[in-house]
Amino acid sequence: MSSDRQPPTRDRFRFFERLRVRWSEIDAQQIVFNGHYLTYFDTAVGGYWRALALPYAPTMQSLQGDLFVRKSTLEYLNAARYDELIDIGVRTDRVGTTSMTMACGVFRGDECLVHGELVYVFADAVTRVPKPVPEPLRDLLLSFERGELMTDARLGSWSELGADAQRIRQTVFVEEQKIPAEMEWDAADESCTHAVAYNRLGRPLATGRLLEHVPGVAKIGRMAVLSPMRGSRVGRQVLDALMQAGRAQGYREVLLHAQLSAEGFYTRSGFQRRGPVFEEAGIAHVEMVRTL
Repeated sequence: MSSDRQPPTRDRFRFFERLRVRWSEIDAQQIVFNGHYLTYFDTAVGGYWRALALPYAPTMQSLQGDLFVRKSTLEYLNAARYDELIDIGVRTDRVGTTSMTMACGVFRGDECLVHGELVYVFADAVTRVPKPVPEPLRDLLLSFERGELMTDARLGSWSELGADAQRIRQTVFVEEQKIPAEMEWDAADESCTHAVAYNRLGRPLATGRLLEHVPGVAKIGRMAVLSPMRGSRVGRQVLDALMQAGRAQGYREVLLHAQLSAEGFYTRSGFQRRGPVFEEAGIAHVEMVRTL
């Protein structure tokens, strides 16, 4: 199928979600079944919200509404095949009074295979009566497409940031990882430098702290990112802010105790493993270090 309208190019999109075509997604013609491209779009839109630093459900609740799909359109130019890597581009194309349009494109390399639009209506979550798109959401979407940052990492004391840091740590460590509360809270919080990352709606998303380990060496700990934001850059933003604080305070080296599941994250940030695996609060950890 062809069209007089030119397909979008990769440079039209700031955000991409990479997917791999699964066996269950191909049809008798050995290509991706046409209906699965809408699933690809929807999966990528979920990643787009993460790139906006917006945990979807609590964000919509705070905005007193929700987004409902009004129309979906697809144009097929070529087909993806089993086990291929494809990139799904998403961008906000238009924000109207009560609706917004997202443009999507499926790319194999630079080739656009499928493109289309998703039209959403912002409405009351119960009655589904349309409502004006909230100005904070409108501004945030357009700011992202202009290339602006979606999160801000703030440094401060426990008296300044403790309430928000505590909520994140309670959710991640005590409720999710089942670490006993008496092991999570200690007197060091009062003297640490804390970092909390916020989105542009003021919601705290991630936290960590910095304290002296021995003279000249700082220790980063209590790194926690709310689950909807994992895989985004918000954790790296907190880590970078704490390392910057360590440099400003004159430390030459920083260490941390990384959960094994997070070792790759810290390795990508320049940390190296030192010593054997050990258990802390019932979870396997490894010590990691890097110079400042």
